[in-house]
Amino acid sequence: MSGQTTSQQGQTCYRHPDRPAPLSCTRCGRPICLDDAIDAPVGFLCPEDAQVPARQRQAARRVSASEAMVVTRVLVGIMVVVYVGEQIPGLDLVRRGALFGPAVAAGQWWRIVTSGFLHDPQLPFGLVHIGFNAYLTWQLGMLLEGTMRPSRYLATFMAGLLAGSAGALVLSYEAFTIGASGAVFGLMGAAMIGLRSRGINPWSTSIGSLLILNLVFTFFVGGISIGGHLGGLIGGAIAGWLVFEGPERARGWGAWAVAGAFGLLAILVGINGWDTGLGL
Repeated sequence: MSGQTTSQQGQTCYRHPDRPAPLSCTRCGRPICLDDAIDAPVGFLCPEDAQVPARQRQAARRVSASEAMVVTRVLVGIMVVVYVGEQIPGLDLVRRGALFGPAVAAGQWWRIVTSGFLHDPQLPFGLVHIGFNAYLTWQLGMLLEGTMRPSRYLATFMAGLLAGSAGALVLSYEAFTIGASGAVFGLMGAAMIGLRSRGINPWSTSIGSLLILNLVFTFFVGGISIGGHLGGLIGGAIAGWLVFEGPERARGWGAWAVAGAFGLLAILVGINGWDTGLGL
């Protein structure tokens, strides 16, 4: 949309300091989050410049910072607790929970979920691994959880995680795969759909730049699960479309259906030992 302005990466909304601001008001230039962006003939306006009556603003759904971040806090907390557990000798959490095709085929189906909360236990690289994924989960959670509602946000996270597991098994069946990257890519895919549903070109925002940068790393840095990242992106985008743009009757359960479908796909791929042999 012509005249659209975007905020600098890392900038927060002037009305909700806990939320990232991918847009700026075209009239006053203040950074605004998706909830506060109001469509205008040219670009987007903040509520004050759009002169929205106070009673209409109060009627609009607003979620407090503490309420909006409940699921995100729990997810990041699980990642941190699990990582601490990985450092305890004898627990062998990575060996017991990493995604590994033959183990899934042997009946250890929980690996399609547990692998998404495990990270490289070796220091210092492991801290970078979990730190990056936890940080992105937190940032994307600030953007999405309040607008999607907590249950739908959790479903979208799980859709990305399980689709990532399916993709990793398809392209690297016998590799040990760990990390929340599939879920993170899922959240990025959902964020792109959410921006588009508001009439915003997602490629002109920091979310689009973030996705491009991570895709470059996916294909050009070794040791990264291409199937996990691409699968997560697809799963999250589908779930996001159902939440933001799908039929109203499907928005409540649609994302959960996507998560369940990709979870079933991951189990079936694990049981059947489907490996493309591409060595990715």
